[in-house]
Amino acid sequence: MDVRTVVHFAAFTRVLTLVLQAVFNALVPDHAADAFRPPRAEEARLLDGGAELLLGGLSRWDAEHFLFIAEHGYLYEHNHAFFPLLPLCLRGLAVGLQPLAGWLTVRGRLLVAVALLNSALGVLSAVALYRLGRAVLRDRRLALLSSLLFCLSPANVFLSAGYSEGLFSALTFGGVWLLEGRSVLGGCLLLSLATATRANGLVNVGFLLYLPLRWALARGGAVWGGAGGSSRLLRLAGIGFSYLLTAALGSALIALPFAVFQLYGYSTFCSPSLRPGQVPPPLLALAEVKGYRIADATRPPPWCEWSPPLLYSYIQEVYWDVGFLRYFQLRQTPNFLLALPAALLVTMATWSYAAASPALCLRLGLWGGRVTWGGEKPAPGFLSPQVFVYVAHAGILLAFAFFCMHVQVLTRFLASSSPVLYWFSAHLLLLHEPLLKEEEEQEEQKEQDSPVCLPRAVTVWTQLLPHNAVTQLLLQWRSSSTLSRWLLGYFISYWMLGLALHCNFLPWT
Repeated sequence: MDVRTVVHFAAFTRVLTLVLQAVFNALVPDHAADAFRPPRAEEARLLDGGAELLLGGLSRWDAEHFLFIAEHGYLYEHNHAFFPLLPLCLRGLAVGLQPLAGWLTVRGRLLVAVALLNSALGVLSAVALYRLGRAVLRDRRLALLSSLLFCLSPANVFLSAGYSEGLFSALTFGGVWLLEGRSVLGGCLLLSLATATRANGLVNVGFLLYLPLRWALARGGAVWGGAGGSSRLLRLAGIGFSYLLTAALGSALIALPFAVFQLYGYSTFCSPSLRPGQVPPPLLALAEVKGYRIADATRPPPWCEWSPPLLYSYIQEVYWDVGFLRYFQLRQTPNFLLALPAALLVTMATWSYAAASPALCLRLGLWGGRVTWGGEKPAPGFLSPQVFVYVAHAGILLAFAFFCMHVQVLTRFLASSSPVLYWFSAHLLLLHEPLLKEEEEQEEQKEQDSPVCLPRAVTVWTQLLPHNAVTQLLLQWRSSSTLSRWLLGYFISYWMLGLALHCNFLPWT
């Protein structure tokens, strides 16, 4: 029943996002931004105008890079900042839409592919987050509310547009859920695909190193407390060897896509076979005007001499000026203010968890607290020992994004990579919202017994909106607590503002 609720709400918000971006794209004039806008490779066909009108808002800013790579491949050097799994998926879907080729160009079919793929991934991500929440939090209501909040994510526009956040969140949440269920191979495969989607997938290696270590310590404690002499030592040695083997092979599998992609970039630009004459003239002219580097055997780029020759690091530093404290400039104050709510939520989550059990944090959540060597189930909720690794992961991401990245990406970076933003928000709502403190069965019965207590206009909306805790809070906005209004207001306002601004080439998070 809960999964059905999540699927229903996720599908509803995905469709609503597509409708709203089309409305905002039609009503708000596009800003003449200095963004990547490659020339169209084909003459427009019958349905291309309609596709651009209805779905063009999904192709703004970095989405143009992903669509360009899906259509033309990695032609320019800076294209290699965008990892290949999403372009491959979009290209595959565009090929599947080949029967529409008489009415839509490749770009038109790619726009349709973006809408279909990210709508499906939005539903899958919400379900994966719910499953992960059930496994880690061991609290059904908290897991359900968290996944419903994900459907209203402040990074919603990036989960719907031609960005890799939607694919990354589905693979990350799903992969860690499999790891929590001790399906190590399946989890590593999904996390490996997450690395093929975004570079920060490398950080997910921490889950592979941590979770099996926690299991190994629990098994080792049980063996140590049992009987036996030499056999006990052999069993302990076997547990240790099994952990080291799992950690080594799993880490290699998760990091493999990053290494292969860097090798591909090196072979493309440091020993190129492509010649400028092989590049389509319009794209070659764009490279000359904008100063984009293409593979040229006569002029290898300087990073080829680096040790190791990491193209990704070079692009981030040279093209986007990414580095420690480089974004700390007075003119970037508006971007810091935009990122402040997400940063505050994760900071509060980290502080609340550490303050609730400092001794457990000093032990890295590996033993003690309510977790015994025998593997006793921890207390449920956000403050359980099981959550430690996720809070630490979110804190590391926050620190890195705040000090080393362009801070305007912090919101979508955290919202697509960590469940803590949603777990902690749901934790606060369940803790402080009187409307949510009653048992779920009592709430449903109360709503069934007194449906006429709502105004007629709201009753009409209840027939259109999915029925869940979040929509009930929205419908009873004036009766909800101040905290609920602030949290839900933040989620929804960033969703709406993001659609209005981002879909028209206006700067957003």
